[in-house]
Amino acid sequence: MRQVPLEMHRLAPGRVVEWRLRSTAPLLPPPRSPGLAAARRASFNQEKHFTAAEETRAGEEPTASWIAVTFEVAGPLDESVMARVLLNFVGRHEVLRSVFQRLAGELSCKPGSVEDMSLELHEVGDFDSGELLAGHLADRFRHCIDTLSWPLFTAGAVLREDSATVYLAFDHIVCDGMSMPIVVHELQTAYEAALLGEQAVLPSAPSYLDFADEQRRRYLAIGADDPRLDYWKSFIARNGEFFPRFPLDLGVQPGRMYPIVNEASTLLDAEEADLFEKQCFAVDGKPFMGVLAASAVSLREVGGPGVYRGFMPVSERGGGPWAHSMGWFVNTLPIEFDVSVGQDFAQVMAGVRAAFTEMIGHLDVPFVRAWELLAPEEFAARDWPYPVNFFSYIDMRKCAGAERYGNWRPTSHVWSAHSNGTCTWFQRDAEGLHINSIYVDTPRARRTMGDLLDALRRTVQDITRADTARVFVPSAR
Repeated sequence: MRQVPLEMHRLAPGRVVEWRLRSTAPLLPPPRSPGLAAARRASFNQEKHFTAAEETRAGEEPTASWIAVTFEVAGPLDESVMARVLLNFVGRHEVLRSVFQRLAGELSCKPGSVEDMSLELHEVGDFDSGELLAGHLADRFRHCIDTLSWPLFTAGAVLREDSATVYLAFDHIVCDGMSMPIVVHELQTAYEAALLGEQAVLPSAPSYLDFADEQRRRYLAIGADDPRLDYWKSFIARNGEFFPRFPLDLGVQPGRMYPIVNEASTLLDAEEADLFEKQCFAVDGKPFMGVLAASAVSLREVGGPGVYRGFMPVSERGGGPWAHSMGWFVNTLPIEFDVSVGQDFAQVMAGVRAAFTEMIGHLDVPFVRAWELLAPEEFAARDWPYPVNFFSYIDMRKCAGAERYGNWRPTSHVWSAHSNGTCTWFQRDAEGLHINSIYVDTPRARRTMGDLLDALRRTVQDITRADTARVFVPSAR
């Protein structure tokens, strides 16, 4: 399962239909109504995201983004069966039928009743080329996914005589990247069972609303002097500021947002990725640590510093009850390690391993809360203040249903209306190691990111091709 721009995805043409979620009951009861008792407080991630949408809605550059997934269904799609499966899916995950509302300044989240929900089928039309189809879907997602409007997702299918492509797109406020494999596994499993007249046995999926409300209760009262923020304070003291800057020139002006470039490519094929992982294990590291090490070395190779500082998102699902729940289960923490000239791969990997071990021990405080307490002036802004160094890695082979990906062919897609920096995501699947980057569309950024991608590809291939476990990390080209 890869993450690629929707416009890059090879979609076969066909007839498009959509299922649109509707409620037969009022979604928002009047103020001071007893119906508000069922509302719970939104998570820190959700509130910051919602606030940014509120503050930019009237401006020229409103905040907008979506996360989407597509997957294949063999044979002609039974539309009525898929509609029932989708409605059951909405019933299992409260966050997908929730409405957000401000109550006394705080953001509340109230789910609509499952009994009041229905899916309306809409005929969209026929598309005779994959390019036109991808363009339509991208445009559709941009216009119908709105943080401030309900529903917060859309679903549909591209129908053909012998197959179908099912698609769903969500606002970030109800999901994260790891939610997309959950969507694919649950819908495919339930649909296949329903075709046989059976009820799918699905894992427990507790509500993200409970997770969010509990997180809010636990951390809203902490102050900037809380010892749980000491890790952040130590990083800020060395970094000089809250956010770790992306260390290369992207040609951006302070306070300005730019259109985006959305690119994806394969860094290593399946055989090369297996060899890369063996090299990582040989120096007592994990594959994601090797990719992070390679990224840090590549940044240094094209002009970055000898100390890597960046943000790393970490899943809050863990191995606990939330493993199969839809929601925004992501915390973000800073990570820092030495990547100075003269070290070999084993030495850099040791630094990454130690830094990650230290970082993961401080997962407790939510990122948005740390931001609010330790950088209040920057927190008041709608976006991160400048280009930030960001690293994300997901091993899709560990997701439920991954053994079926060859047939299901799931693909995730992300989009943002604009940016003032760059974000990079790595995915490992059965076909290799892949990268997807979104960055500002400036001439300088295109050159910089092109140079960085070239350096990264060389670095991971150098590691893969080495004959010994102690791979030399090149200091110059």
